Amino acid sequence: MLQVLFGKIIFKNPVIAASGTFGTGFEQHFDLSQIGGICTKGLTLCHRTGNKGIRIWETASGIMNSIGLENKGIDLFIKQDLPMLKKIRDEGVRIIINISGSTMAEYVELAALLSEEEADMIELNISCPNVKEGGMLFGITSSTARELVRQVRSVNKLPLIVKLSPNADDIVKIAQCCEEEGADGLSLVNTFKAMAIDIKRRMPVFDNIYAGLSGPAIKPIALRMVHEVCQKVKIPVMGIGGICNGRDALEFIMVGATCIQVGTANFINPNSCLQIITEIDNFLRTEGIPSLDEIRGII
Repeated sequence: MLQVLFGKIIFKNPVIAASGTFGTGFEQHFDLSQIGGICTKGLTLCHRTGNKGIRIWETASGIMNSIGLENKGIDLFIKQDLPMLKKIRDEGVRIIINISGSTMAEYVELAALLSEEEADMIELNISCPNVKEGGMLFGITSSTARELVRQVRSVNKLPLIVKLSPNADDIVKIAQCCEEEGADGLSLVNTFKAMAIDIKRRMPVFDNIYAGLSGPAIKPIALRMVHEVCQKVKIPVMGIGGICNGRDALEFIMVGATCIQVGTANFINPNSCLQIITEIDNFLRTEGIPSLDEIRGII
């Protein structure tokens, strides 16, 4: 009933833990084999220490983050993390490796290195607003996004999804460019560029001044963007943006998303993904709906 087909990849259910919200140790909280997939923390070619100063700031209906793509780099990832992820993959959980870079060459080298690894998809992050070089700079204009997807596609054999920025000049146009250059799917949206002020210090909270806003505050806008993109592309879409419960997830599916990624909600409740799966299942059974295909894109 919950199984979905994303391109040529079958997910046991449409619920995926979003990048940066699941790490090693989550297996202590629940059986990871129950979720549809896990998207890894953004990976760069070399180790990154991330941004200085405050990195997380709670808002009235979400959180702001300025992590700065802190990660251990590809070599240690392959050596330390991938073996554990392969075990989860053997249990039917789809593994998506999120990659990012400061230059186009770095993206391409990363994609080439991961092409032969045992993962299900590469998620090309062209939407991180918290780094000064790379990240969102590749995802806010269609020309740069097109060229990056073209180059990464040429060196990587794994299915490729592109994570889009809500801060793009025209997210629909960029989505279409990604499709034309061979992307197998899209995920949207990443965080919204935002700001917070420490009134006692009379300064911005974040050293980078701006940070990325996620959580319930962005859901209606993200939902609109997913709807707009799904109307204009034929490749499947993963909906992201403030999904906290089964109803949120079903809204994204009804506007056309095949899968959904859960991010901020995991920080509020580590069991969010499991609860969302249960709530989707209960809705389908109560409404007498045999599969998500029946309601996908009905709006």
